[in-house]
This record gives sequence, C-alpha cells and structure tokens, in this order.
Amino acid sequence: MFLHFQNNEEKAPLINKKQALIDEQTSPLQRIMWIYNIEEPKKRTFENNICTFHIGKGYFLSVAHNLRIQAGYYKSIDEELFRREIFPKLDGSQNRFLEQQYFYDAYTQKRYLNSTDPANLQTVNNILKQKRFDTRWVTMAEKRICVPHLLFQFKNNSFYNDSWITRQFDTNHMFYDAEQHKYIFLLEVELVQAFYSADVALYRIVGASQEIIDKIPSIDINYDFLDTSDNVLSCLQSSPSGPTGRLLNNAIIEGMLDHFNILQDEIGGNYLFEGYRYLVKGYFRFGSSGAPYVFYDAAQEKYVVNAIQSEASGIQLSIKNDKEGNFQYINAIASPLHIIKDELEKIINA
Repeated sequence: MFLHFQNNEEKAPLINKKQALIDEQTSPLQRIMWIYNIEEPKKRTFENNICTFHIGKGYFLSVAHNLRIQAGYYKSIDEELFRREIFPKLDGSQNRFLEQQYFYDAYTQKRYLNSTDPANLQTVNNILKQKRFDTRWVTMAEKRICVPHLLFQFKNNSFYNDSWITRQFDTNHMFYDAEQHKYIFLLEVELVQAFYSADVALYRIVGASQEIIDKIPSIDINYDFLDTSDNVLSCLQSSPSGPTGRLLNNAIIEGMLDHFNILQDEIGGNYLFEGYRYLVKGYFRFGSSGAPYVFYDAAQEKYVVNAIQSEASGIQLSIKNDKEGNFQYINAIASPLHIIKDELEKIINA
C-alpha cells in the first residue's frame, strides 16, 4: 500500500482551525437557556435550551421559533405580578387550586411551584390557558419571570483560563455541574430583535464588563447566498451525546427553497416562515436549532458563518415505519444570513 504524506504540512493548519471551532476555549458556539431564580441556586431551574453563536461585540445569533412557543405554566412568579395579572381573573376554586400548587415565600416575595404531579400541572396549564395568561418565552423574559442566559462550560473553574476575569462573576452565576463534569458560567442576554419570517433572533450580553465580552470567541459573517454546487458547508452543533460537547460535520446543500410555513401562536397571532432557504443534507441532532453553518474562507484564512440551522425537513429516515423515538432526519432547512443582511448590519454596526 502506498501512503501519501506530501500535503500533511499544508493540511495541518486547517485541521487546527477545525479543532478551534469545537474546543471549549476557542469555539464561538454556546447555548442559551431561560433561567428561573438565578440568584437562588437551590431553586434555580433551566428551560428552553437553544444553540447560539457569538458574532462579536457581545451579539449572539440564534433561531426565533422558540420565542413564541408557550411554556404552559411558570415555575415561579413574583407575588406582585401574580396579584396584578392572574389573581383578578381567577374564580374561587381556581384560586384555591393555584394556592395549593404554588407556595408563597414572604422573604423573596415569590410563589414557587411545589407540585410534580402531571395531572396537577396539566390543570395549572389549562387554567392559565383559559385565562389567556401569556407563557410564551419571549413574554416570560420581558416580564422577567425567567430570563435568558448564556451558558459557558469549562473543564476548569476559570472563565477562559483567566482568573482575573473569573473574579468579576457573581458567585451565584458560576457553579460546578457534577453530572456534566463542567464548571458553568452564566451571562444574561436580552433579545435585540427577532426576525421571525427568517427564523433568526439577535441577542446581546447585558450587565457584563467589556473585558468579559472581549474574552468570548466570535465568528465573522459571510452573507453570500451559496449555490447548490458549492457544497462547502459544515454544521457546528452540539455533539450527538448532548450539549456538553461540540460537533463539526459536513453538510451538503441539496437544494434551495422559496420557503413558506405557518407557525402557530394563539396569543400573538400566527406568523409565517418565508423567504429563501437551503435544503441541507447531513447529520443534525434535536436541540441543534440555532447552530451555525460555516465554511472556510481561503482568502481570509478563517472559518465564517453563512447560515443557521432552522427546521427539520419533512424527509425522514424510517425505522420500522415508526416515527416514535426516531430522532434522525435526512434533511434540514437552514436560513442563510443573506436574507437579513441589511437589517442585521444596521444594528450591529450602529
């Protein structure tokens, strides 16, 4: 067998750049989760997990389709908000039922869910739905019932190996996750704008120093609308085993779409996904929405992001003709950042 080693030195730098995309110290890929009770570690809970990536200046891109999904019920709520927006709408039996499901803490001035019974939780859900209480994630963040945060995960207990920067974090915003064997650092983000038709959302970090923001790796945007013959994309997403690791895998642009899809929103009114999309073939796992599609720009000698993982395509692998438990789709639909170029540049360059 003849082994060809001629181009090893040429390939090594590109391999290093690929490794940098998945390494926890150099990757632009992170996750956003909505957090209840961030200042109360024993009562803190995490919801609405989504991929995101840093494009510089503390701005992060993700998808928008998770924002107007309803949580159904809240895990905790300020007493003042409960009294103002929910209590006046309840009849006597409904009020007594919610009093049983949520205990009141006079010190924190909050109500906390204390039931795990599925039947009781469904009843809570039904009451809030009947009373038209808005539990969409975008509204829960606006009312600060639960607030989106970036989750940074490291093997050691310092933020990007910088002990001085680490000391800037509140102790409630950093902790060790024994299950994942990682140290977690939390940074709050706010929604800047949701481009719902494109299924893209722009966030930015709030309440953090510029030194912290400057430490976070980012990736530049390429706004080209790629041809199906290019086939240069890779998807940077969570590893198959879960969100602790990262995966960079090849993706093939099989086609392009002038897309149309109706998204349900009982509170704010249904809305449309529409505009140009890529039909992409390649592995992606559930929970990879918001993952960036990247390619290597030889002229700039670096990877750039071109599109975002948006939807699972209706083309699905069949396992014994049973969709239950079948989490692998053949195709995905990606939103090229070309379709929001003007609006996005206006915001981030302001």
